[in-house]
Amino acid sequence: MANPCTYKDLGLVNTTDMFRSAMLNGYAVPAYNFNNMEQLQAIVTACAETRSPVILQVSGSARKYIHPTFLRYMVMGAVELTREAGADIPIALHLDHGDSFELARSCIDSGFSSVMLDGSHHPFEDNVRLTRQVVEYAHSRDVSVEGELGVLAGIEDRVSSEVSHYTKPEEVEDFVQKTGVDSLAISIGTSHGAYKFRLKPGEQPPPLRFDILDQIEKRIPGFPIVLHGASSVMPEYVEIINRCGGRLEDASGIPEEQLRKAAASAVCKINIDSDGRLAMTAIVRKIFAESPAEFDPRKYLGPARDELVKMVKHKNEHVLGSAGRA
Repeated sequence: MANPCTYKDLGLVNTTDMFRSAMLNGYAVPAYNFNNMEQLQAIVTACAETRSPVILQVSGSARKYIHPTFLRYMVMGAVELTREAGADIPIALHLDHGDSFELARSCIDSGFSSVMLDGSHHPFEDNVRLTRQVVEYAHSRDVSVEGELGVLAGIEDRVSSEVSHYTKPEEVEDFVQKTGVDSLAISIGTSHGAYKFRLKPGEQPPPLRFDILDQIEKRIPGFPIVLHGASSVMPEYVEIINRCGGRLEDASGIPEEQLRKAAASAVCKINIDSDGRLAMTAIVRKIFAESPAEFDPRKYLGPARDELVKMVKHKNEHVLGSAGRA
């Protein structure tokens, strides 16, 4: 790993003020996952143009794919890009679904301003112990920590589960108090991946469990809540992918009106990964289908990046309510 650095060296912020503003003003901070340069360029460009705060997310496998040293300088470039555009928006770099203290520590020491310790697959006390260990190290360096209670179904990167387990409201107070986390990811019906629900033709996705969210809000009032697996699996992209040779039969996601409702509550961070992948894949497939002789990556990755800019702006302006909040 390159020489250790702090997130402030990269021009980043932690999530404390982001979440405080979101809670006070009834919107959610977007947390977009990325794996390559074009995705990162699109996310920060769209957030700069909409004057939205943003949390840049990478999983452990995405960090390995990019390489930690490359990632550091890519993020520095992203911060500088927004400043050159005249939009000095708050940007956090977050480890998504960290599964060990060692990974979280490595990320913190390489400039992450926020980390997640996902111990949701462990028994409650083991989850508390692992999360607390990360909190103690992170807080000594002014880094934010996200914990998780409840298990989301679906598959995304190395995170997978056949079934979901809703968060138990009666556990949240004890977990937050014992761990000292800054935010809490909960399970109320969202799911990882592009196949969030097994629906019959014409069937609508089940509503999110806002009753569980309400109980959690009452038990830990004013505490930042996070939703994972919140992509809408936008139908227009699924249609393009399938029309141009893909196979995404029955892919479905979370309706945007439910996400808007969540964003107006204690949910102050909403994670979006699959929609970004679908947007870029749809355009790449479309270009290959229409121009099969094309082999210049700029000619298909460039338009895919432009489409992701469009998608992120839509989410900020019409779903999460984060536009104009930077």
